[in-house]
Amino acid sequence: MSSAVTIRSDFAPSELRRLAASTKHANQSRRLLSLAAVLEGRSREEAARIGGMDRQTLRDWVHRFNEHGPDGLKDNWYKGPSARLTSEQLSTLAQIVEKGPDRAKDGVVRWRRVDLKRVIEEQFGVVYQERSISDILRQLGFSHISARPRHPGQKAETIAAFKKNFEATLKAHLGHLPKAKPIEIWFQDEARIGQKNDIVRQWARRGTRPRQPADQRYQSAYLFGAICPARGVGAGLAMPYADTNAMQQHLDEISRQIATGAHGALILDRAGWHTTDKLNLPKNITLILLPSRSPELNPVENICQYLRENWLSNCIFEGYDDIIDAACEAWNKLIALPAVITSIGMRKWAHIGQS
Repeated sequence: MSSAVTIRSDFAPSELRRLAASTKHANQSRRLLSLAAVLEGRSREEAARIGGMDRQTLRDWVHRFNEHGPDGLKDNWYKGPSARLTSEQLSTLAQIVEKGPDRAKDGVVRWRRVDLKRVIEEQFGVVYQERSISDILRQLGFSHISARPRHPGQKAETIAAFKKNFEATLKAHLGHLPKAKPIEIWFQDEARIGQKNDIVRQWARRGTRPRQPADQRYQSAYLFGAICPARGVGAGLAMPYADTNAMQQHLDEISRQIATGAHGALILDRAGWHTTDKLNLPKNITLILLPSRSPELNPVENICQYLRENWLSNCIFEGYDDIIDAACEAWNKLIALPAVITSIGMRKWAHIGQS
């Protein structure tokens, strides 16, 4: 080593080699071997090569070794500045974000970073830059996402009760069946597919605003879809209208897709064409109606969103036949992906004992 930096001599080379062999820190081990080589009189270049570093880096580690001994040769990653909000304050902030703003008190209907910056300063006396609010929110598990519409008359306790009591509901509806009868859980819904189409998010270069075609015409059709998540199968029909006749044809199609010898419990909403007594219900299907105003209980809603995002949005349909073809093609692509049906459709509250 250069005479400008003298390595401490209270550790013998053999002792450093022994420490290098016993340590669990690989980087500390190679640095110890380099310093042992220095103490043995090898050149600075040769000693640095033993530790896989250059001579200047070796010089830096000599300073660390002189000051802190062998422990100074361990990696000491900088953990960043200490948190300015305590864990209790962060928990309170998370509750504030989840609850949302009070329009009369806060003057906004959704939280913006500038609003939360003000709230943090007022409640906790800590001042952040606005750009730092995003980092805090991500650390708390929040993302900037689109909200889903909710009927103002929806009651959360009704939805919770339906989930909790679903097993009893299922037994009450299927009590007339033999105990050994295999039961399949199916979900059903409809989606309007038309020329007035959705535009979904896409990857694009930062700072640009990509454009997609948006038709202003109104021709449309309805995709009747049903899935059995446990089996990864489905039954779909593209129909001109959502009415009793279309629903009857869909029930017949679902009936054909239920496994031989099994009975299907078909969960669906309370649309008029679902509840009319004009339907001729197949013998292997029992209808179970969802609570009113609770579309989130029906995974076919998520299936329809998946279809739109992947195969039905950002495009123009020239006419009714084109709409029907696109709806059928999208449904057939979904049916070819049973794992996707299962992943999107499985609900713990509905599939008790099923994986």
